[in-house]
Amino acid sequence: MDKKESIFMNKGDGENSFAKNSAYTQTVVFKTKPLLESALQSLFTKDFFTCKLLNVADLGCSSNPSAYALMSTVIENVRLKCRELNCQVPEIQFYLNDLVGNDFNTLFNGLSTFDQKGVSCFVMAAPGSFHGRLFPRNTMDLIHSSYSVHWLSQAPSLTSKEGLPLNKGKMYISKTSPPAVSKAYLAQFQEDFILFLKSRSQEVVSNGVMVLTLHGRQSPDPSSKQSCYLWDLLADATAHMISLGLVEESKLDSFNVPYYIPSQEELQNLVDGEGSFATEHMDTFTLLIGDKNIWPIWELTAKNIRSFTEPMMSNHFGEAIMDKLYNRLTHLLVEDLAKESPFTISIIVVLRKK
Repeated sequence: MDKKESIFMNKGDGENSFAKNSAYTQTVVFKTKPLLESALQSLFTKDFFTCKLLNVADLGCSSNPSAYALMSTVIENVRLKCRELNCQVPEIQFYLNDLVGNDFNTLFNGLSTFDQKGVSCFVMAAPGSFHGRLFPRNTMDLIHSSYSVHWLSQAPSLTSKEGLPLNKGKMYISKTSPPAVSKAYLAQFQEDFILFLKSRSQEVVSNGVMVLTLHGRQSPDPSSKQSCYLWDLLADATAHMISLGLVEESKLDSFNVPYYIPSQEELQNLVDGEGSFATEHMDTFTLLIGDKNIWPIWELTAKNIRSFTEPMMSNHFGEAIMDKLYNRLTHLLVEDLAKESPFTISIIVVLRKK
């Protein structure tokens, strides 16, 4: 399987599925809801009164309830604002986007109980990579993406001229990684995010809005613990599998995740440099990963990590070790909890098409 084809969340609604283990991303969506509502309100300019169709896209929607939360927020705010302004509610077209490997069946099955609140709205899948064009020119009013844009189109090439691994024993930037690793990751993110902005600039209408939330960092150091914590834990769990003779060492040395955790400054520089969008808001917020006095929280955290990393881990290391691997990850989480309570950083940015 091609690496990009393995970048999807665990499918279905079983014990390890993303649909059942996405409480974290749902919390992120709840935290960012006020800014999304503000962005929606800003669409109601004098030109909006002639709008008969509102086009909204959710990029990297996966198959969890967060997509339904977005649609509910849009419908509710548009309906209430139109009542306030005494104007006709436009029809709303939602485009739910993810890579072709996404579990669209589970996503659309959930629509059977979705309440449209009396608004005429339509929902369709838009499979494909957001690192390129997805929609016709000048058609999208609102683009939303939560915890997706930090995924890269591909992992950077991390081998020396002699063909040796540069990031030995790790799968992402780490304290032990040479400077070339963080430089390669930043370069790949810059290339991908600029392409993302260029693609959206062609699709979004003038004065249209994008609301993006992604995994970020506050430290200027890309190897800080807040950046590499998750991937260091997975690398350590994989190293344990190697010590048990279940995985070859070369397998870990050749695996690098297509993921980058940017700083706010890095994002802003890319938005300014590309030039199609004006930044209306950019900020960070933190979420505590778990409570150190409650073991089940850490089991749930490990399940959440498994739900979005297992497909690519299984693709590279083999399905047979997955239970052992994530059991080890759970124990590492609990051991780490005895030392401190880690937290995650998120960046939310609101961009308006110039």
